[in-house]
Amino acid sequence: SIWRKVRLLVPYMWPRNNIILQLLVIFCLGLLGVERAINVFVPIFYKNIVNELTDGSSWRTLATTVCLYVLLKFLQGGGAGASGFVSNMRSFLWIRVQQYTNRVVQVRLFSHLHSLSLRWHLGRKTGDVLRSIDRGTSSINSLLSYIVFSIFPTIADIVISIIYFITYFNAWFGLIIFVCMALYLTLTIIITEWRAKYRRDMNLQDNNAKTKAVDSLLNFETVKYYNAENYEVGRFEDAILKYQESEWKTQASLAFLNQTQNLIIGSGLLAGSLLCAYFVTEGRFQVGDFVLFGTYIIQLYTPLNWFGTYYRMIQNSFIDMESMFKLFEEDEEVKDEVNAGNLLYKLGKLEFENVYFSYTNGKEILNDVSFTVLPGQTLALVGPSGSGKSTIVRLIFRFYDVQGGCIRIDGQDISKVKQVSLRAHIGVVPQDTVLFNDTIQNNIRYGRISASDQEVEEAAIAADIHDKIMTFPEGYDTQVGERGLKLSGGEKQRVAIARTILKAPQIILLDEATSALDTQTERNIQASLAKVCSNRTTVVVAHRLSTIIGADQILVISDGRIAERGRHDELLLKGGLYADMWMNQQQAQDSDSSSESESKDRKSEKLQPPSTSSGDHGH
Repeated sequence: SIWRKVRLLVPYMWPRNNIILQLLVIFCLGLLGVERAINVFVPIFYKNIVNELTDGSSWRTLATTVCLYVLLKFLQGGGAGASGFVSNMRSFLWIRVQQYTNRVVQVRLFSHLHSLSLRWHLGRKTGDVLRSIDRGTSSINSLLSYIVFSIFPTIADIVISIIYFITYFNAWFGLIIFVCMALYLTLTIIITEWRAKYRRDMNLQDNNAKTKAVDSLLNFETVKYYNAENYEVGRFEDAILKYQESEWKTQASLAFLNQTQNLIIGSGLLAGSLLCAYFVTEGRFQVGDFVLFGTYIIQLYTPLNWFGTYYRMIQNSFIDMESMFKLFEEDEEVKDEVNAGNLLYKLGKLEFENVYFSYTNGKEILNDVSFTVLPGQTLALVGPSGSGKSTIVRLIFRFYDVQGGCIRIDGQDISKVKQVSLRAHIGVVPQDTVLFNDTIQNNIRYGRISASDQEVEEAAIAADIHDKIMTFPEGYDTQVGERGLKLSGGEKQRVAIARTILKAPQIILLDEATSALDTQTERNIQASLAKVCSNRTTVVVAHRLSTIIGADQILVISDGRIAERGRHDELLLKGGLYADMWMNQQQAQDSDSSSESESKDRKSEKLQPPSTSSGDHGH
């Protein structure tokens, strides 16, 4: 599995179409080779110094050897883990390559997340996704540098040393080093593998605690309404305790791993040193050879000491990357066809033909829906909530693909054209407008990023919000707060309308949520909407029927089917579902306006149900 994952990484390591970076990569690998050579020569020169001291060579020879030794040491770097000239140089040159990898991965992932379906985004936890991206990208960085600059070189050093000892000393030393290293690496890998499950669990608990915290802070108001602060803090503390439990296991098993490694290294050093000392007393080796053995072994152990850490880091990086690559593997549900062309917009005729759709298998949301909206006409969708009205709007925008039937604009099947070209012609004023945490001006400009300040203001005037913006102390530069919390419902709705006016689409979809606003605001917004929609093909999801009396066609949707269709007057005459809904809403409105006077009399007739006989309202 490790190779499979490394294969995923290779495309990011090699900076395609950037010659300078490619040369850098090759140069860094060259420096790695230089370091391997230096590692062999440092102990040899050290040996020479000792031998020249004991057999009385001339000062000049000795001085030359010492200078060469110090130069090599300077290039190699001082003792344990301190990096020398060569490795510092290499790290410095590698920065650019690392940044390239980092950038490519993050940008690709971000663009991939934007191409995933609405269904996926409605089900995700944002906090989790962001942590996965963060941890994933940093793990890719560490992974590349560990594998390329720590694991490979260490293994190369071990192989070189075994060959060297067999050639220049004798086979026993080769064997001692081989057994020692093999044991060391095997045990390190086995124990690290066994620890991985604790590490995984720890990550899971960490995500859990973070998600709880983010959730709880985002819903601050709700927490306050229900006096649930202590409950939230308790939940958070529980999550942390769980995290700490797996953290303890992770740390404890690490201590065990380190002790095991130490033991193996100690035994190897003991065996080799005894053997070497024995050969010196026998006169078969010089004193320098004992020094050489000691220096060489210690030099090998330094990177080996880190080997466990690196292997663990690589393990962790793979675990951290798993969640990120899972995001990469998420399928795009709505894809452009291979040779999809652009939508050729002519007049804006919209047709649904026998459309079937369900979000999950088995639960039909739309069942054989067919209708046609002629260019420039307004179609209204009404019906109880959950009957599939908003789904129709989402299907026209192609957030989802239909399971059966076909949706056409000007005779072109919308699943056969590029999504970008389809959406360029459609403007949506959604039910709840979400604003970016930015200025009002930039939020309106989002409708068409290239628009000038003047155009933004014209759109605001058309949406009837310009005067309101001018009353803010900072005008168009007012920050709207996270998710637009600083604006009232009506103001947000108007910003959405201004955005859509700026986009100047030919087809407009309104998921009309003005029912949440008071009557006066609603009338004003209705007026600005009417301005936007004139002469454009429009589909409205209506909550208040009074707002769609003028629609060219009204569809009453019930349980995913079209129950009734026609104009307002025809539907009232039918006396079906629409007429019932109309009556109920008229009554509700009447009772609103008369509730003032009624509240005085109500005390006396508390037990009587309200009368429902007024059947001829509003004709």
